[in-house]
Amino acid sequence: MKKLSWSYGGLFGVSLLAALLLSSGSVLFGNLNQDEGWYLYAAGMMARGFEPYRDFAFTQGPMLPRVYALFYDVVQAQGVLGARVLTALLGLAACGLASGLAARLALPGWKRFAGLATFMLLGLNAYHAYFSAIVKTYSLCSVFLLGGLLLIAWTDGARRLRDSVLCVAGGLLLALATGTRLSAGAALGAAGIYLLVRDRSSVARWVSLGVGGLVGLAWVFGRGLLQAPEALRFGLLDYHSLREAPGLAQTLILKAGFLSRLVQGYYPAAVLTALLVIVWLVLGKGRGASIGKRVGTGVLWSAGLAMTAVHLAAPFPYDDYQVMVMPVLTGAVVCSLAGLLVDSSFWTPVRRVWLLLALGFACVLSAGSSPVLQDWMVIGRDRIWWRMKDRPDVLKLRDAGRELKVRLGDDRLLLTQDTYLAVEADAMVPHGMEMGPFCYYPGFTSSEAASAGGVLNREALLDILRSAEAEFAAFSGYGLAIRSPEVTELTPAEQAELRGALEEAYEPVRTVSDFGQGHTPLTIYQRKSSVAPLEKQP
Repeated sequence: MKKLSWSYGGLFGVSLLAALLLSSGSVLFGNLNQDEGWYLYAAGMMARGFEPYRDFAFTQGPMLPRVYALFYDVVQAQGVLGARVLTALLGLAACGLASGLAARLALPGWKRFAGLATFMLLGLNAYHAYFSAIVKTYSLCSVFLLGGLLLIAWTDGARRLRDSVLCVAGGLLLALATGTRLSAGAALGAAGIYLLVRDRSSVARWVSLGVGGLVGLAWVFGRGLLQAPEALRFGLLDYHSLREAPGLAQTLILKAGFLSRLVQGYYPAAVLTALLVIVWLVLGKGRGASIGKRVGTGVLWSAGLAMTAVHLAAPFPYDDYQVMVMPVLTGAVVCSLAGLLVDSSFWTPVRRVWLLLALGFACVLSAGSSPVLQDWMVIGRDRIWWRMKDRPDVLKLRDAGRELKVRLGDDRLLLTQDTYLAVEADAMVPHGMEMGPFCYYPGFTSSEAASAGGVLNREALLDILRSAEAEFAAFSGYGLAIRSPEVTELTPAEQAELRGALEEAYEPVRTVSDFGQGHTPLTIYQRKSSVAPLEKQP
């Protein structure tokens, strides 16, 4: 047994080191995403005392900017790169919580196996590492989500007071997850239903979870409901529902693509899921991962599948939505598979270690063959030639931001929809542009734009482009190109009108090639009335 303990410890140490390397590479070399800009800009606004919905438009729950505002000194000092380090640490913490949750729910004899297998499947996954390192809601939401489920799993149905305290705390954390990403609310509801069905003789755990959840939701959303109810409703509900679903054929293709890309991103976990189904069909129902009135693997399946259903039901489902769900579902698959094999005499303790070694090797091979790693170094392909990056995207962003910060001087206003550039330059954008490329709603009336939190309709954006007080402007290919809430491309005529309005007041002075998400050109402009214009560069 002592030798086996050393084997598990060694495998965990190697896995942790590999996960750290993969996460660090994602932080430095991972492609930029426009969402990183407006999330961090919102955090900066909150750090300055402003509130989402009341003072600026925001289309997610308020928890991410609220948490990142606590660390905004790091963002001001290190920009997006510093924020990515924080996000990656949260992502690794989520892997650890998922591992602990699987170990808690697995049956005796398989706990270390379940914990380490879950960690390998997540920590050694290049796709998961990337989306857990860039500044999106996934890492923070996973920490709250897994923390809440772990507290629920720690109940045993025997000590009511202790169980009630744990469930109240678990409900609070699940409410914070909902305040980070609204679809996590499905996990709160599913966990409550599971507890009620699991132990009908006592509703104490269910009631306690509900109390904790309601208190948490009131704390998270109460301020927005009191201060700006219309903008809150728009950001959390209307914005997402106003995206029109395509026809039936396109809808089915989009949902099939969602599942296909999800399998590609989590291929080892998908193989284990297929193996679980096969073993279940051959051996029949296993003993499960619960004893007596203890919480079992069903809570993971309930929460994970409920959130997946919400994501799949979206008109345009994106596979990366599942990044915060996969730690839950991965733990469910591992624990369920262990529950089917627990009575098999073939899987001796030594063979379980060998199985873990094979699983770790498979995860490393999968990560090494992932297109995510190719994106670290390659922009794309021009016919038969690969276009290589001359510098990591996040460092190229830092260079452009520092240049603009010097140029701006005491004037901290920058006219841009590339909000991560404003974050790097420690600059403000004109009011209404806080959502970056998603701030433009040409079909809205002035009153509709104001009630949505202060987004821009056609007249407002044209006015800003022509008469903003900013000395400098900067627009990449994402700028002046997207219509919200549909998130569709503006027509060439509409784009030409906006660019024309910009160039009435501003003159292009510099172009940065292969910039930001999509590696489009970034054009830096200076107001034409400036006394000392920048030297033009090709």
